[in-house]
Amino acid sequence: MTRVTEAGVTSGTPTGSSEVPADPTRDGGFGPAPVGILRGVSTPSAARRPLDRLRLDGGHPALMPDLTVEVVEETPSTNALVAERARAGAPDGLVVVAEHQTAGRGRLDRTWVTAPGTSATFSMLLRPTRPAETWPWLPLLTGYAVDKALKAVGLDAGVKWPNDVLVGDLKIAGILLERVDTPDGPAAVVGVGVNVDHTADELPVETATSLSLALGRPVDRTDVLVQVLSAVREAYDAWEVGGEAASEHLAESYAAACVTVGRRVRVELPDGSTLLGQATGVDRSGCLQVRDDAGAQHTVAAGDVVHVRAI
Repeated sequence: MTRVTEAGVTSGTPTGSSEVPADPTRDGGFGPAPVGILRGVSTPSAARRPLDRLRLDGGHPALMPDLTVEVVEETPSTNALVAERARAGAPDGLVVVAEHQTAGRGRLDRTWVTAPGTSATFSMLLRPTRPAETWPWLPLLTGYAVDKALKAVGLDAGVKWPNDVLVGDLKIAGILLERVDTPDGPAAVVGVGVNVDHTADELPVETATSLSLALGRPVDRTDVLVQVLSAVREAYDAWEVGGEAASEHLAESYAAACVTVGRRVRVELPDGSTLLGQATGVDRSGCLQVRDDAGAQHTVAAGDVVHVRAI
């Protein structure tokens, strides 16, 4: 198996003293590294409702018709489950949603567990027909689509390169995308975790938030799930059939939504070195452009990015 991480494809398992990180946990993985904007809100819902399976089974008017949604009560990893289904011949558009994911996986071998009934956690099976060299855009496309869906519910969200979604400097959603070899050819499994109904006490770190905390009101997980699923599928379909014109449009839209651009960043590179400088843009291949303190321009295809601020 190979994994599509950051803006590139890699093998194996998933990503000075005058400066401090704005997001010190740097958890860019699929799923929450979460914390509340409204940290005074700490009482969980009296009874968290399960996902509405009838509405997800083709009964929601906003749900894209080419998606087949299955809801499981509990699984270690939705990505692992969908990858197994892909190898068994499952079709494009299969979605597995978990009420409770017990051993979710993130980039750089990170793991996370979330409280039951608090997140919109799913994996979607895609079987792209576009050339393999274009696949590195898939995780960025997904981050952009999730960001767009969350903005539609009233959040002032943005994408942190490559595919975390933030509200301010707090993480609200993360993505992990894996390439899986199957008898029918290579497939992509895109996993998404959105923090929906976490209280401040349920979030493990102080660098993330949830929808209910950020909006200051209860949020229906089924509605969030449908909006995010449809946004991801719509963006994917446009990219899949739109060719080069769609890729150009995606690149422009992603760059406009990327809150990393213009920020001072520290990038921990795969070779163990660190790049410090100003993020100046995202190129047409999805790579982050960084100008270092000496004025040299760098193209970053993979790395762990930290937004930093001067003190």
